[in-house]
Parts: sequence; structure tokens; C-alpha cells
Amino acid sequence: MKVKIISDSTCDLSPQLIKKYDIEIVPLYVNMGSKVLRDGVEVTPDDIYDYVAKTGVLPKTAAPNLGDFLDVFNKWKAQGYSIVHFNISSDFSSSYNTACMAAEELGDVCVVDSRNLSTGQGLVVLYGAELAAQGKSAEEIKKACDAITPKVEASFVVDSIDYLRKGGRCSAVAALGANLLKLKPCIEVIDGKMTSSKKFRGGIDKVILQYVDERLRDRKDIDYKRIFITHTKCQPETVNAVRRKIAELAPDFVEVLETTAGCTVTSHCGPQTLGVLFIRK
Repeated sequence: MKVKIISDSTCDLSPQLIKKYDIEIVPLYVNMGSKVLRDGVEVTPDDIYDYVAKTGVLPKTAAPNLGDFLDVFNKWKAQGYSIVHFNISSDFSSSYNTACMAAEELGDVCVVDSRNLSTGQGLVVLYGAELAAQGKSAEEIKKACDAITPKVEASFVVDSIDYLRKGGRCSAVAALGANLLKLKPCIEVIDGKMTSSKKFRGGIDKVILQYVDERLRDRKDIDYKRIFITHTKCQPETVNAVRRKIAELAPDFVEVLETTAGCTVTSHCGPQTLGVLFIRK
């Protein structure tokens, strides 16, 4: 029984993980002025930082089109594979609905709404890839992944809300007040939607460690198989400090994986955003 695991590019898995678990990626699109570029293929987060610095305008992201999904799904079906495909939360993008249209047209394709983004989605993708390696059917993998999506805990702390303001997610007045008070919002994904759960105050390096402490200290409900440190252009010393904090608070994690967020998270949150993402029991 051959099952191919496919995901859209918002899963933010590193090239090493994509290769290790043999995952196919369908890129979203990033619109930068007159250019329409494929996420992670023709455009990187650094390109977004440069574009915003030069123009003051945020790029916009767009879902893959029906033809994109049909092309990828057909390629693997022609080789005798059943397919399980994972998408960013259907509340964030039309990617899921478009993938479902392609699946309905072709048959033998299961589509999973991750109800998440970034490595919150990536955690579900890796779970599915491990089940595929165990010989589970596409239907069994989808059922198991649908059951685990509510257990994913995904959150990020944001250094500056300038990108959120440019994207229309907060007012100019709120942004000015937050910057003056050095407030750093914590963004959580709950039931497939993003919400601002708390605001920390202070320098970003101090705030990040406080955020990690609050996420992990004295928890009894964590699955310690793996945790992601996912960030946008944070300094290595900041990431290393987070690693040490995780080792102090939750030394039982089998894998501590670092990834750089892709164009979707970057275009929403800007540089020096960092999150720790894991699955609850």
C-alpha cells in the first residue's frame, strides 16, 4: 500500500525534514507588486523584508489554483499512490477548498484541514508521514490526523506589530501605543483561527524567554515527542537561549526542531517573531 504525503507550503518544514519524510510541497503564491511568485521556490522571507523596506507595502499571499493541485495529485496517482494532502486552516485560506475540489475530481485523495498554520500544520504533516511509513491507508491517516489537529498548540510572540498594522490587523493608533509601551503580542491559533491572547512588555529577547516559560512550565499535558522552535529572522543566540530554556523546563522532548518560517507567517508577523509549537496529549 503506497501513500504519498503532500502539503501546501505553509507547513514551514525545513528542506531536511521534507527530504527525510519524503513530503511533496505545493507552493502558495506571493504577490509582490506586478510579480506573482511561488512561495519557497521563487520568493523567500528575505525578499519580503526587502520589499516591505523599499515600498512600505505588505505582499499578499494567494492559494494554489485548481490546476496546481491537479498536476501534483495526478503525478503521484499515475505512479500508483493514494494521497493524503494537508492544508493551512480553511479559516485562513481557500487552499483547503481548492484541494478538496481537485480531490473530488480525481478520487483516491484524502484532504486534511490542519486547522493551523506554520509548523502547527507541520506537526500534523509529520504525524501523517509517520503513519504512512507504518503502512496505514490514506483513509486511516486522514482519520488519525483529523483527531490530532485539536491537540496542536501553536503560538508566536511578535516583536513589532508594524506588519500587523500594514496588513490591516490592528489600527495605527494601537500600533503606536504598543510600540511606545514596548508591547509584544502573543498570537495563538485556536480552533483554526488566530487570536491575540496576551501582550508581553519589554525587549524581545527577554519577552521570548518569558513566553517560553509560560508555555512550558509545570505542564502535565504535553506529548514530548517533538517541539518546534519556529522563527522569522531571529538571531542564533536568541534561538539558542530558547533551546536552553526548553531543556530546563521540558527536558523530556525527544526532538527539538528549529525551522525558519516561510513567506506566509513572515508577511503577517515580520522579523523577530518566534514560537514554540507542540502537540498535547
